[in-house]
Amino acid sequence: MAGRVLRPLPRLRPLNRLQVVLQHLKMSKHADSTAEVLLEKKGCAGIITLNRPKALNAINISMIRQIYPQIKTWEQDPETFLIIIKGTGGKAFSAGGDIRAITDAGKVGDRLTQDFFREEYTLNNAIGTCKKPYVALIDGITMGGGVGVSIHGRFRVATENTLFAMPEAAIGLFPDVGGGYFLPRLPGRIGYYLALTGCRLKGRDVLKAGIATHFVASEKIPALEKDLIALKSPSTENVADLLNSYHAKSKADQDKPFVLDEHMEKINSLFSGNSMEEIVKKLKQDGSAFANKQLETINKMSPTSLKLALRQLREGASMSLQEVLMMEYRLSQACMKGHDFYEGVRAVLIDKDQAPRWKPATLEEVSDAFVDNCFKPLGNNDLKL
Repeated sequence: MAGRVLRPLPRLRPLNRLQVVLQHLKMSKHADSTAEVLLEKKGCAGIITLNRPKALNAINISMIRQIYPQIKTWEQDPETFLIIIKGTGGKAFSAGGDIRAITDAGKVGDRLTQDFFREEYTLNNAIGTCKKPYVALIDGITMGGGVGVSIHGRFRVATENTLFAMPEAAIGLFPDVGGGYFLPRLPGRIGYYLALTGCRLKGRDVLKAGIATHFVASEKIPALEKDLIALKSPSTENVADLLNSYHAKSKADQDKPFVLDEHMEKINSLFSGNSMEEIVKKLKQDGSAFANKQLETINKMSPTSLKLALRQLREGASMSLQEVLMMEYRLSQACMKGHDFYEGVRAVLIDKDQAPRWKPATLEEVSDAFVDNCFKPLGNNDLKL
C-alpha cells in the first residue's frame, strides 16, 4: 500500500520525500525494467526514458500522465537545470502515439478518444513552454507522437539512425502534436511536402530540414548524456555550448547534400497551391519523375486527411503553438467521429493489406463545408491550455 500512497507526491513537490520515492524506484530493479516510462534525477538533469522498446516506445496515456506532472515538478525544482528525454531499445526514440488503443476505444465510444488527444497536446504545450532547457535525443525512429515530445523542446539531437516522418495522412489522421505549428515554419514548402506525402527523412537530413538542432554520432550519445548530467548549475547557453561541441566533432555525412536539395525548387512551386486540387493539378502538369512519384503517394492518402492537413498548415503558419493545439484538438475529434481513421488503421496496422477504402474516395467529394465543420469550436469540450 505504501507505494500507492506515495504516488501523488510529485504534484505536491515535497522534494526530499520525492527523492526518497525515486530512490525506492531505482532500487526496485523489477519496477525499473517493466515501467513504461522511467523518470530519474541524475546530477543536474531530470531524465525521461521512454521504455516500451517492443512497441517502438509508442506513447500511451499512462506515460503521458506520468511525464506531464514530472516536467512541471522539475520546472519548479531549483536543483533541476535541464530535462533530457530519450528512448530505449536502440531502434526508436518513439514511433508515435498508441494508435491501436485509440482505435479500440473509438470503436466502443470510450472516452480515451477525447482524453488521449487532450492530454497529449497539453504535454506538447508543456514542452513548448518549458522554462528549463529540454534536450530530446532522437536516436532512431521519431514519428507522430514521438515528434510531439521532442520538436517543441529547445534542443533536438539527431543521429545517423534518426528516421523522421509525419505519416498520419496514410491512416486517415493529420500531422498533429503541433504539426500545424512547426511544419509551415520549416524552410520553403518542406513542411507542406512532409505533411502531404509522409516523406521520411534520415540522419543528417533531419538537421538540414530544420527539425533537429544538432547532429551527433549515435555512439557518442551516451557520452553526451553523461557530460550533460555532469554540468554544474548550467544555463541554457552552457547546454548549447556542450551540444555545439559534440555537433562540431560529428563529421559523418557532413559533406553530403541535403536529400531534398535537388528538388527544392519543385517542392516550393508544386506544394504552394491554395487547395489540394491545385497541388494535384500542378503535379500532373509538371510531369517530371519527381512530380509523378509525389502524385502516386498522394493518391494513396485519405482525401479527407489531405484537405484537413493543408488547411491546418496554412492556418497554423500564423498561429501560436497554443492556438494550433486547440485547432488540432478540434480536428482530432472530427477524425475520431469519422470513417477514414479506423479504415486507415485497419489497412496499415491491423490487416496490413495496405488497401484502405477511403470515404469519400476522391478530393472532389470532400466538400469545403465538411472541412469547415471539422475546424469549428467544440464549446465546453475545446482544449484549454
